[in-house]
Amino acid sequence: MQRNWFLGDLLNQLFDRPGKRRGNDDNRSIVELCEALLSAEGEVSGFTLASTILDRYQTLEDTEKLEFFAYLNNQLELDADQLAEVASLYANDRSVDLYQKVSEVAEPRRQELLRRLNQPSGATQELVAMRVDLLRFLKSNPELKRTDIDFIHLLRSWFNRGFLVLKQISWDTPARVLDKIVAYEAVHQISDLDDLRRRLYPPDRRCFAFFHPSMPDEPLIFVEVALTDEVPDAIDALLSEGREPIQAEQAKVAAFYSISNCQKGLLGISFGNLLIKQVVTELSRELQGIDTFVTLSPIPGLNRWLAGETEHPEHGHAAEAVLEATTSAQDLRAMAARYLLFAKREDGMPLDPVARFHLGNGAELHELHAEADLSPNGRSQSGGAMVNYLYDLNKTERHHEEFATHATIEASRSVRAASTAALAAKPREHTE
Repeated sequence: MQRNWFLGDLLNQLFDRPGKRRGNDDNRSIVELCEALLSAEGEVSGFTLASTILDRYQTLEDTEKLEFFAYLNNQLELDADQLAEVASLYANDRSVDLYQKVSEVAEPRRQELLRRLNQPSGATQELVAMRVDLLRFLKSNPELKRTDIDFIHLLRSWFNRGFLVLKQISWDTPARVLDKIVAYEAVHQISDLDDLRRRLYPPDRRCFAFFHPSMPDEPLIFVEVALTDEVPDAIDALLSEGREPIQAEQAKVAAFYSISNCQKGLLGISFGNLLIKQVVTELSRELQGIDTFVTLSPIPGLNRWLAGETEHPEHGHAAEAVLEATTSAQDLRAMAARYLLFAKREDGMPLDPVARFHLGNGAELHELHAEADLSPNGRSQSGGAMVNYLYDLNKTERHHEEFATHATIEASRSVRAASTAALAAKPREHTE
């Protein structure tokens, strides 16, 4: 892991662009400043203009921010007529000059503006925060999606794998970063410092996060790992205050029990698959006794799906029983299996977002567990059920290809058997 810290320090130096941020001493409007940044003036004074625009943006009220995004969306749009004309010429003359022209006119001016705004130190983080506002406005202004597409395009470039730095988070990590881990934990809330310590300090616990050199104190995504001697079947066994830790060298299983995305402004830019693959590599190198990599994952969409299945002629009564918390463990596993294997979106992909993520990474449905998460959140989203996804390193690439190409869901025999098992509960007798 030390090599990652060294690389991170080196990249931090490269990304640490010195210079003093300019305040609000330029009286031009934010639109005038943007036009100046895009002009010849921006070639000379780009750093100062970008700093001023970013500072000015932070002072805007919501109505003014919406006007700013409307300016990006409409005034800095690509010229479709010019693009059609140049593309038509290029279809008949594949000259380098025409190719260059096509490339220029095919890019909206707002992409160049965003690139130029990303010059001052700290600008990347401010643009990520700016996209949080944009996503908020998109709900009632769907036409702004054109601008959001350009944000995504650039952010994917700026946050590509070559710039990401993997770091292990430990009890010795600086407090400013540990505070972020507590704040961003999205699966199993960290209640206090003692809870955080139980997840980081014992020898059978690991936590890894991706960072970007331009945001050195802001984790992008992190995963919490439990090193165990068997595949876990309940979250309380992993997080319990009274559990007995084991030595890392005794572990046979690495269980990923929480993966949290940290930056709302990076929605749609996937880091999770890269993170899991690199953590598997790190753990395999460190602890050669580990031969099984699994998750202990929530099933967040189960109860929402069941709410629409209560009239189903075959399993409607079991759906009602799960929602009313009166079902048997056998039937809960059966309904969870049916949901994960057969509930699909219109595009044929699984309805459950966690399933899409892990199956898309090449994992397989391994085992289902009732009474695995008895917290209020666990009961409300899945009746307490959880699932293991297994990462078989010899099969992940093939599984990934089959899932991406044909939406094929790999599952163990026990999961498939649960999906077709007879339900123990009997339909209710309805009286007139």
